[in-house]
Amino acid sequence: VCHVQENVLQRVLQLPVVSSTCESLQRTYASTKEAHPLVASVCGVYERGVQGASTLAMWSMEPVVRRLEPQFAVANNLACRGLDHLEEKIPALRYPVDK
Repeated sequence: VCHVQENVLQRVLQLPVVSSTCESLQRTYASTKEAHPLVASVCGVYERGVQGASTLAMWSMEPVVRRLEPQFAVANNLACRGLDHLEEKIPALRYPVDK
């Protein structure tokens, strides 16, 4: 069950099946960048661009987010209840991908 300060995205990222998949993708991405300098260069440019764009998006969306905060709280609550139901019905979510 979601607590007041917890959000559904944090819970999803903490599921072993999701976290192990993310870790595997991160390792693959890092090893690919290590093995291929040209790919690493292109990825570096892309990463900086995404970081800049996300900073700008967060800054420009802040007033909207503040205004919609009550609606986000309700949506988060509903999503947490849905996640509770999924975790109950699909026990495999509690295990890393390799299991």
